[in-house]
Amino acid sequence: MTTPVVALARRWRLDVNIGTDVAPNWTLCPGITEFQPTMPPNIEDSSDYDGNGWMGNTKTGQSWEVATTFNRKINDQTEVYNAVHEFLRAAAFAFGSASRVPIRFYDRNGLPEAYEGTALVTWEPQGGEYTALDQVSVTFTGDGQLNMIANPAA
Repeated sequence: MTTPVVALARRWRLDVNIGTDVAPNWTLCPGITEFQPTMPPNIEDSSDYDGNGWMGNTKTGQSWEVATTFNRKINDQTEVYNAVHEFLRAAAFAFGSASRVPIRFYDRNGLPEAYEGTALVTWEPQGGEYTALDQVSVTFTGDGQLNMIANPAA
């Protein structure tokens, strides 16, 4: 008999579609040091007299967000930043459709938890002391539905 173990937070993998809807190019976002997805529902009080004093609640909406921090990757030979990191930075400063980024995140070990959606990007360099790594805090704010998908790593 095997003893269950606790899943690790580093099980998450984040891919960004740096291609198009017609020709997707799902590419790993490397260097992630923190990853926190949230999917809070909007709950409204739907209490009425028929509940005999018990509160009623109704889910009326859903939002989602993924907060990440990653180490900025650079090719020190060509002095070029990672293509995904640059794609995200450009999207954070864009408007309209150029500001919306398709992302997917899933369990890198192939377990069933996997999601895909389109998000707006917030890009915040973290700065630091002279010994600090170049880290960026990137928040993906969902724009529309977050879909459960088959895990690409399965």
